[in-house]
Amino acid sequence: MKQYETVIGLEVHVELATKTKIFCGCSTEFGGAPNTHTCPVCTGMPGSLPVLNKKVVEFALKAGLAANCQIHQYCKFDRKNYFYPDNPQNYQISQLYLPICHDGWVEIETSAGKKKIRIHEMHMEEDAGKLIHDEWEDCSLVDYNRSGVPLIEIVSEPDMRSSEEVIAYLEKLRCMMQYLGVSDCKLQEGSMRADVNLSVREVGAEEFGTRTEMKNLNSFKAIARAIEGERERQIELIEEGKAVTQETRRWDDNKEYSYAMRSKEDAKDYRYFPDPDLPPIHISDAWIEKIKAEQPELREVKQARYQEEYGLPAYDAGILTESRHLAGLFEETAAIYGNAKKTANWFMGEVLRLTKDKAMDAEQVSFSPKHLADLLVMVEKSEVSPQNAKKVFEKVFEEDIDPVVYIEEHGLKIVEDTGLLEETINRILDANPGPLSELLGGKDKVMGFFVGQIMKEMKGKANPASVRETLMKEVEKRK
Repeated sequence: MKQYETVIGLEVHVELATKTKIFCGCSTEFGGAPNTHTCPVCTGMPGSLPVLNKKVVEFALKAGLAANCQIHQYCKFDRKNYFYPDNPQNYQISQLYLPICHDGWVEIETSAGKKKIRIHEMHMEEDAGKLIHDEWEDCSLVDYNRSGVPLIEIVSEPDMRSSEEVIAYLEKLRCMMQYLGVSDCKLQEGSMRADVNLSVREVGAEEFGTRTEMKNLNSFKAIARAIEGERERQIELIEEGKAVTQETRRWDDNKEYSYAMRSKEDAKDYRYFPDPDLPPIHISDAWIEKIKAEQPELREVKQARYQEEYGLPAYDAGILTESRHLAGLFEETAAIYGNAKKTANWFMGEVLRLTKDKAMDAEQVSFSPKHLADLLVMVEKSEVSPQNAKKVFEKVFEEDIDPVVYIEEHGLKIVEDTGLLEETINRILDANPGPLSELLGGKDKVMGFFVGQIMKEMKGKANPASVRETLMKEVEKRK
């Protein structure tokens, strides 16, 4: 039986997090009322002229340098000509002949180990508008708010061989862009989109098979399903002696099936030519060096530093660095509290648990590092029980309250009243003669039952160590 190999390359579109669009001053904010973030430039009105947003070039350089790309210090924009209702000019301003970045690579890690994925190029371009299909009115409406939002398109070489490698590559790009601060990469808002170019060939063959391009992929799970579905479809065609057609296909994630949209275009079909309204871009050595000097610490470097500087296990360092924002909160908290390992334990437990329970993005977490550090100090000094501290932290997490004030106002501070503790212990021992008899008979496991009952009676305001010590004394008296 023939064995087949999947060959995959990706075209990843990343919306840049500039405040204004690539060639005009309109807002790039997501979610505005339709056609409210528009002007004559981004709606393609005759006579309007584009003016390049310098921040777009800066963000593209940041991304390219982080992905080990070469920089075209002389680059320019081209017009990609095609008609589509959400493309108001009937052309898209992009880069074909001299893209800003080229010949880079990123390293991914999968169950099979590490692998370099080559990047053919990374170029700047403008986004198109968005078509909204109204099934009730049987019509399509267009919203031009997204038209002119700056993009970088990252074109990989066909180096990936499985959906696992594709997802690892996309996660690597997303994390990198978020760390750089050039994009939020929210797939659900369309600020990161991937088109999958896929072909299959017999294992050992040197020539690539006929590729198809799949669009409409808005989640990593959809991308993985689309890859498996298209792989099976192409193999089935080959096994039946039929030819795979080079075409663009649209993936329907609900039906888990793709269908043909149009024949796959090549560059010549778009009749590219240099944009006459935009002058070439000259990128100086000094500008590149300045951006290199300003690059933030990326995840891999941060992971290694956490292990070396804080003595954290590799797993913990990996989890804590998944989000640049959460990593920042962790570092600030650890610096104030003075104990990185205990801070890491709290983040790995309570912070991530609450983030998951409340279905929040990591970037939405907004408590003050000082408030968490103050709470951890109180736990360490036995001024509040660990159980009550977790309850207090939920308030810190939700409302960023001052835990010191909250604990004082709600009477949650541990009470060091020996008389009250002895009285409570004896009352509970008297109320539970059966377990007391077992404890007196040498069944030490019953000790946990009594400690729990005492802590409950004291409403978590007793020091667990004091409870256990005093309980043992009172039990000894009864022997």
